[in-house]
Amino acid sequence: MKTHIAFRRDDADLSVYDCGTGKALLFQHGLGGNEAQVAQVIPEGLDWRRITTECRGHGSSTLGMPRPFSIAMFAADVIAAADEKGVDRFIAGGISMGAAIALHLAKTHPDRVMGIVLVRPAWSFARAPDNLTPIREIAALLRSHPPAEGQALFARSATAERLRVEAPDNLASLLGYFERPDAPDFADVLHDIASDGTGVSRADAARLAVPALVLGNRQDAIHPLAVAQVIADALPNAHFLEVPAKAADAESHFAAVRTVIRQFLTTEFKHRSVAQP
Repeated sequence: MKTHIAFRRDDADLSVYDCGTGKALLFQHGLGGNEAQVAQVIPEGLDWRRITTECRGHGSSTLGMPRPFSIAMFAADVIAAADEKGVDRFIAGGISMGAAIALHLAKTHPDRVMGIVLVRPAWSFARAPDNLTPIREIAALLRSHPPAEGQALFARSATAERLRVEAPDNLASLLGYFERPDAPDFADVLHDIASDGTGVSRADAARLAVPALVLGNRQDAIHPLAVAQVIADALPNAHFLEVPAKAADAESHFAAVRTVIRQFLTTEFKHRSVAQP
């Protein structure tokens, strides 16, 4: 059974989804995503309690007034929601931006994070990585042009031409940013998050000894396979796997991600007891 609450933090109303029972899995969506995106990669009938907090400006969560937006801000919201739910220890996981949030949580709350699941990470250890340049370009267009005009300009850009060849799935997602009802306001989120970093260095990652699952795929310019490999190489207890490319076969991609997440959670945590308050 899935429950949904609106959780007030600062002046933002955050949507928090809570489903299942058992040990806690705090799993976050990507930039521009929502709880439904997370549901696509979580196995059905999983013997875990999955909690997803829709980040500010995502899903039905409001933007609030504090600026700039950051991975650290979103991670603090996730921890606040966990506290509100009475969750002490948990697996931190996520897709893309959600993976960055999970990595940040693992560093800043090592006493609470007992494992990490990173699906198609877009950040490794640098701020404003080059692979997120298209998102920063979109933010600039949304700040300077009406959404439809900005979309047309981006569609004709050199970046879009490159993505049409290398990663058409990415291009479709990027063009969708212009079609959001809140596109002009969401430009701040796009710019700030794509210009940010996890706050985790390679040395920090080397100290994260918890079990970790890192999943990457090809044909993905925003989430390069090399980024997933770099993170997995830095984490001392990481399981790395390349899953089918989402751009080539979305259903095969999601099915593989669900299967591997189930195997990881079962293998690494089935016999581990986790104290809850």
